Amino acid sequence: MARVTIRGVAKRFGSTKVIHGVDIDIDDGQFAVLVGPSGCGKTTLLRMIAGLEEITEGEILIGERVVNRVQPKERDIAMVFQNYALYPHMTVRDNMSFALRLAHADRREIDERVKRAAEILGLGSLLDRYPRQLSGGQRQRVAMGRAIVRNPQVFLFDEPLSNLDAKLRVQMRTEIKELHQRLKTTSIYVTHDQIEAMTMADKIVVMRDGIVEQIGGPLELYDRPANTFVAGFIGSPAMNMLPGVARVKDGALQVEFADASTLPLPRGTATRDGQQVMYGIRPEHFAVNSGAGVKAEVVVVEPTGADTQLYCKYLDREITATVRDRTDCRPGDRITLAPDLARAHLFDAASGQRLAA
Repeated sequence: MARVTIRGVAKRFGSTKVIHGVDIDIDDGQFAVLVGPSGCGKTTLLRMIAGLEEITEGEILIGERVVNRVQPKERDIAMVFQNYALYPHMTVRDNMSFALRLAHADRREIDERVKRAAEILGLGSLLDRYPRQLSGGQRQRVAMGRAIVRNPQVFLFDEPLSNLDAKLRVQMRTEIKELHQRLKTTSIYVTHDQIEAMTMADKIVVMRDGIVEQIGGPLELYDRPANTFVAGFIGSPAMNMLPGVARVKDGALQVEFADASTLPLPRGTATRDGQQVMYGIRPEHFAVNSGAGVKAEVVVVEPTGADTQLYCKYLDREITATVRDRTDCRPGDRITLAPDLARAHLFDAASGQRLAA
């Protein structure tokens, strides 16, 4: 196991800069997830850690060693790819042992490592099958088994679940997290799926356009997003954003909206009179028809069993409220949505940055 340190790392393809001076520290044994929309640079960054892309600027350290010019095979990492990358003419056993055989490892050691990995991943009965005889989930386990047998310092995962169906993705992300808890190997995982990031990570790195927007634990990012991008990207359904203006009313600052309705400032925030702001509130932090709030029209009612999603229209915005109990709301109803001031957020409209007291 090893700590991974990324210092001022940048990447250019010709004159185009796709990674802009990234700094990330991933502790020994930590499960870090790089998350962001397509094209944000997360896979390019992972490939630089793996040695599959050259680093234009900065340094990457694995443990205490700078690996900028170290060959991939000498970095003591193992990578699990999106497309599994299994050899179709080899059995599961041979796929898992291939790297060790190339390294001329002792035959007994190879057998022991393959057996251990197969037991961990439930592949014991499949060792003599070929990839074409396996399901997608089983192929992904073989790809992980091939990584495990190498006993690397760092695991790298490049969107390993994106080719699986929804049910299998849920199962496999649980298995990967359980695997990490058992092996305690430093792991870096790339995904565009914020649900995967929230459920699997010890540390989340949110990226956009080659820049790190925020780094922190899943609940830290969920409860205290640094800006409107993180607030909108982390969480499903996404945080509601209502544009308004800070106004002094009755001697206190409030947020005024286009229909002249107002809401008190969220707790722990600060602004100035006349500042253009975005009032952020997560769907589950609205109270319906209870207390002072904004008047919205129900457009769609979507029961899911455990709760009900109310998709509403407020001014020219769509906003969502999550009701944890049954509700008698119907499309066309006018309802009041009152935010929990302890859990609401305020952002500067121009910069998108969080406004904290």
